Amino acid sequence: MNLLPTPSDDRPEIVVVPHTHWDREWYLPFQRFRMGLVGMLDDVLSAMDDDPAYRFTMDGQLAAVEDYLEIRPSRRDDIVRFVTEGRFAVGPWLILADEFLCSGETLIRNLEYGMRGSAVLGGAMRVGYLPDQFGHCAQMPQILASAGLRHACLWRGVPAHVDRDTFVWTGADGTSVTTRYLPGGYGNAVALLSGPPDGLPDRVAAFASAMDGWRSDALLLAMYGADHSAPSREITAAGLRVATLGEFMDTAASAAKGAADGDGGLPRVAGELRSHARANILPGVISARVGLKQAMARAERVITRYAEPLSALWLTDRSASARLLDLAWRRVIACSGHDSVTGCGADETAQQVAARIAEAGQIGQAVVDLVGSSLAASAGKDAIVVVNPSPFERSGLVLADLPERSATLVGPDGRAVPVQRLEHAPTLLDETVMDDLGRLLGRVHERELFGHEIVSWAVERPREDEGGVFTVTVSRHASGAYAYEDLRQAILGAGPGPWIVRTLAEPVVTVAAHVTVPPLGRSVLTARAPVSGGPRAGLPTGAILEEEADGATLDNGLLRVRVAADGTLSLRSAEGVEVHGVGRVAHGGDVGDTYNHAPPPRDHVSDVPAHVSVEEVHTGPLVSVLDVVRVYEWPADEHAASQVTTDVRTRVELRAGEPYVRCEVSMDVVCRDHRIRWHAPLPSGAAESFAEGQLAVVRRGLTAEGGGGEEPVPTFPAESFVAAGGLAVLLDHVSEYELVGAEVPQVASELALTLVRSVGLLSANRNSHRDEPAGPQVATPAAQCPGPFSTRFAVLPYAGTWHEAELPRLAEEFRHELLAVPGSGPSVAASTRRGLMISGDGVMMAALRERDGWLEIRLVAEHPVATAAVIHGGFTGARLADALGSPAAPLDVTEGSVRLPLRPFEIATVQMSWL
Repeated sequence: MNLLPTPSDDRPEIVVVPHTHWDREWYLPFQRFRMGLVGMLDDVLSAMDDDPAYRFTMDGQLAAVEDYLEIRPSRRDDIVRFVTEGRFAVGPWLILADEFLCSGETLIRNLEYGMRGSAVLGGAMRVGYLPDQFGHCAQMPQILASAGLRHACLWRGVPAHVDRDTFVWTGADGTSVTTRYLPGGYGNAVALLSGPPDGLPDRVAAFASAMDGWRSDALLLAMYGADHSAPSREITAAGLRVATLGEFMDTAASAAKGAADGDGGLPRVAGELRSHARANILPGVISARVGLKQAMARAERVITRYAEPLSALWLTDRSASARLLDLAWRRVIACSGHDSVTGCGADETAQQVAARIAEAGQIGQAVVDLVGSSLAASAGKDAIVVVNPSPFERSGLVLADLPERSATLVGPDGRAVPVQRLEHAPTLLDETVMDDLGRLLGRVHERELFGHEIVSWAVERPREDEGGVFTVTVSRHASGAYAYEDLRQAILGAGPGPWIVRTLAEPVVTVAAHVTVPPLGRSVLTARAPVSGGPRAGLPTGAILEEEADGATLDNGLLRVRVAADGTLSLRSAEGVEVHGVGRVAHGGDVGDTYNHAPPPRDHVSDVPAHVSVEEVHTGPLVSVLDVVRVYEWPADEHAASQVTTDVRTRVELRAGEPYVRCEVSMDVVCRDHRIRWHAPLPSGAAESFAEGQLAVVRRGLTAEGGGGEEPVPTFPAESFVAAGGLAVLLDHVSEYELVGAEVPQVASELALTLVRSVGLLSANRNSHRDEPAGPQVATPAAQCPGPFSTRFAVLPYAGTWHEAELPRLAEEFRHELLAVPGSGPSVAASTRRGLMISGDGVMMAALRERDGWLEIRLVAEHPVATAAVIHGGFTGARLADALGSPAAPLDVTEGSVRLPLRPFEIATVQMSWL
C-alpha cells in the first residue's frame, strides 16, 4: 500500500531525480577517482537493467561517461540504449567548467564537444545543467540559447531577491533562459531514503515543507544524489515519481506554458551570478595556484588565436592540423573543470592539470610551427615573415636576429623599416681541445651545430706532425651549398691532434623592427646591407629615456612614465590624465585555503621596500626598458618568526605607438601563508569597475552580497582588462582584483591586483571567511607556490569611458603579439597578403576556423550600445550559424563583404565561403 500523500492543489507533486555529482579530479587525482566512477556506474547500469522505471542523470557532463567507457567499452551499447530510451541523461557539457577561469570560446567549445559526443550516445540532455560551479558568467544565457538550450538549472551565485525555485535569467546581451534554482543544493533530497521504509512519508512531508516556500508551480524538484555515489535502486519502489532532470524540466516547461500568467510573475536576474546570499561561491579559487591560470591563458591563446586561424588561412592540407587541434581542445576543456584549473585540488591533481594544459599548449604550438614552416618556405633566408593574428591592421614591434652585415630591413614596398638594435649575440660559441678530431662529427647533425647551421670550415696546421686549429663557422641564416660528406672528409683527412676546435657564429644582432601588417595577413621584411644615401626609415615617436633628478623617465608621445624613488611609477597620458604611485607592492598574511582567502587576526601589511635600484636595459626610438628592483623584508610565514629578503623586479617597457606601459613583475616566492598584491591609485575616485571576461564587459560595485555562510569579499575576476576611475590594467590571464581605499563611502581610491596567494590547505576546517569546510582538510604544500614567479600586464590612464578608450582593442593588441617567422626558402615569393578584415565599434573576433568547407568566424560586440560588424574578404556566400555550427540564416554579400547588426554584447557565428 502506498503511504505517500496524493498530490493536490495544496500538496505539490514531488519529482525525484536520481543523479550523482562527479568530480573527475579533486582531493584525489583523476585516475584514482575514475576507479570509483567505474564501480558507481556499474551499479547504476545494473539497476537500469533490472528495473525499467529507474532513471539516472549523469551530472550534466559527458566526460565522466567517456571516462567510464574507456574502462568498460563493453557497456557502450547498454548506455546508448538507456540514453535513447530517455532513462539515462548525458551532457550537454563535456566538463563542468569553472566559468570564470577559462575563455568564453572555451565554454562554447565545451558545449559543442558535449552536445556532439552525447549525440553519438543517443542525444544530449536539453538542459543547461550547472550544479556546482562557483558562480556563473554574464554570457551563459546567450551561450546556452545559441546551442538551443532555453532552460538552465543551477545552485550557486543566486542573489537574495530570488525567493522561488524558478527565475528568469537574462544575459549580457538581453537573451533570457528560464532557470531552475536548487534550494539546498544539488543534493537537497539525498536523505529521502536514509531511514527505515515506514519513515518515508514523514521524510517526504519534511522535504515538501522545506521546499514549499520556494515553490513556483505544482512540481517540486527533489535532487536525490550526492558526490561520488550512486543513488539507491530502491527509489522506484518508494512510490515516488522518478525522472531524469531533462524529463522534469520538460514537464515543468509544459506546465508553465499552460499557465495563464506565463513567466510574468517570476523573479528576474540580469548578468552574472556571483552573490554569496544563497550559497558560498568560493572566490579564492581565482587566485589559488596562479600558475595554472597563466598556463590556461597561454594554451587557449595559442590554440584559439594562432593555431586554429592560421591553419584555416594558410594551410592547404589541414588533415594533420585538424586532428591536432581536436586533441588540444579536448585537453584544454578537460582542464577547465571546476576542480581543475581552479587549483582547489590536491597537489597531485594540480600537477596533472598543469601537465595536461602544457600538453594542450604544445599541441597548439606544433600547429603554429606547421603553419610557420609553410610561411617560411615562401620567403628567402634573408627574410622575415610577419603575420598579424588580429582582424584589423596592426603596427607593432617584432624581434629579429639578423647578420650584422645586413642588419637593416626593407618592407614589401622596398622602403626601409624602422629598426632599433638591441643586443649582439656572442661569436665564439665553443672552444674545445680534441685529440681525435673525429669526435667533432658526433656533434654535427647534418648541418646543425650548437643550434646553428654550418656555413664553412677552415684548417690551420703549422706543421704536418702536430695538431692545429679547426674552425667551423655557423650562422642562423646559412645560405649556399653544403654537403655533410665534404665536412666528414675534411675532418678525417686532418691528421693526428691535438686540435683546437673552435665554433664561430657569424656576427648577429637582435633588432626590434616596427612593421605594419594587414588584417589577418602577412608582410615580408627582407634583410639588406645598409646603402649609403639609400632611403631611410621614418622612425615613429619613440620611447625615449631621460634621466631626471627625481628619477628616470620614458616618453613616447602617448604616455610619459617616470620611476619614483620608491620604485613606483607616475603616468601621464597625452590627454593629460595623470596618476602617481602606480605599482606599490603590498605583502599580507593568508591563513585561509585554496577556496577562500582569510587574513590572520593581526595582519601586518608590508609595502615599503628596504632598497630600490633602477637599471637601464634598452633605450631607443622604438622601445626603452628599465628594470626596477625593490628589496623587501617580509615574514617567512603567518607567525612572523623570521624575515626573508625578497627582490621584486619590475621590468618597465614603453614601445613606440602604444598608449600603455608594459610591466613584468618577477620574484622568487619564499614566504608561506601570504598574499602579495600590486596596487595602483586611481586618477579619480570610483564607485564601480568594468572587467572584461568570457565575451562580456561586466560592471561591478564595491561590495558583494552576503548571507550564505561566507564572507562576501568584493574580489572579482577579470580576463583581458579591468578599468576603474580612469585607470586600466590590460591582463595576460584571468586575475583577481579589488577596488580598495574607500575613504569616502562608496568611492574607492585604488585598484589592487593579486599577484600571488600562498596557502597550505585544500580546505581548512576552520576558516574565518567561511562557515563550513569546502572539502577535506588536505595539506597542499605546492599551493604555497614556492619558487620563481613572474607575471605581465600593461597599465594606462585613460579619459572618458572604457569603450571610448577602446580598451577591448588595446587588450587584443597587448595579448596577441605579431608573429615573426624567419624565411627558409630559396627566394622571396609574394611579399604581402591580406587576410580578412573585421570592423565595427567594439567588435572583437573570438575565434576563426575552417569547418566543413566554410570559414567560420565568431564575433562579439564588446560595446554597450548597438553596433554593426562589417566583414571584408572577397566572400562569395555567407550565413549565420548557431554555436554548434548548424546553419541558421543566409546573409547578404555585397562586393565580397558582409554587414551584420549586433546588439550590445551579442555573440554571432558567421560562416563564409571564400575562394
